[in-house]
Amino acid sequence: MLSARPAGVPSTTRICRAGGTAITTISHTQPARLTVGVDTHKDVHVACAKDQLGRRLATTLVPTTTAGYAELLGWAGALGQVEAFGIEGTGCYGAELARFLRSRGQRVVEVNRPDRAARRRHGKSDPVDAEAAARAVQAGEATGLPKAGDGIVEMLRVLRVARQTAMRARTQTINALKSLVVTAPDTLRRQLRDLPARQLVAAAAAFQPGTPATPTVATMVALGSLARRYQALDGEITMLSKQLHRLVGQAAPALLEVFGVGPETASALLVAAGDNPQRLHSDAAFAALCGASPVEVSSGKTVRHRLMGAARLWEAGFRAASG
Repeated sequence: MLSARPAGVPSTTRICRAGGTAITTISHTQPARLTVGVDTHKDVHVACAKDQLGRRLATTLVPTTTAGYAELLGWAGALGQVEAFGIEGTGCYGAELARFLRSRGQRVVEVNRPDRAARRRHGKSDPVDAEAAARAVQAGEATGLPKAGDGIVEMLRVLRVARQTAMRARTQTINALKSLVVTAPDTLRRQLRDLPARQLVAAAAAFQPGTPATPTVATMVALGSLARRYQALDGEITMLSKQLHRLVGQAAPALLEVFGVGPETASALLVAAGDNPQRLHSDAAFAALCGASPVEVSSGKTVRHRLMGAARLWEAGFRAASG
């Protein structure tokens, strides 16, 4: 016979003596076993606590500061014994909260956003999303561990962000520079139109025309500005590439020895795994994350498979595998 007693309600025991007298004793209160779901945002986090029977106990809102995280942990501890925190956006708004809770010995589970069908059925609000996060952990739908974000791999990640944005800006700059040459007055166009990119940048960077008074002078000012911007970005990319190479050599020197794997590919693979690669339970799990594990998407008489995963990870994995 199965029975369930609401959390926090004292359990009772009935003792029968030989004379037929029944004595009821009251044992200590059983603490609630909680799962806390957190919907994360830039300035505030919304949390919802559910007990082991799936009932919502309380919700709260805390600021995204260390004091707010401590307040959230204290609030949850006052409600009962916390078994897990299910957090949305552990790679974005919830990253620091996840690190804070992990450093306090709490179990943190990464929760994806609810799918569109669930949002249509249950509506959309921060408390609803927080409760859905807690429900996903209790139901076993969310089991992934978030990236630790506290070691060399996190250093690689932030440097890669700076390098990638600088590379995009450099590409935009040289494209703008070349387009201005196309529309420049003939005296400038004849000087610059046939120059390779590096020579074009060097020539334009040397322009010091002074205050624009004619279209030609204004074009020279613009070309010089773009060329010097390109040179600055180029130097920034070189510096960041050296830092990435150094850190990859510290984190995974054997990976750089693989034919066809350079600092860019190696850092992409390391960032995918995170500072705690043990969160990936098998090689197959990492292959699925990189998009190298085909997923069947058949329907009716059509049998086919699709590679799922991040495009950059798939590209990095392909380069590493093919050499």
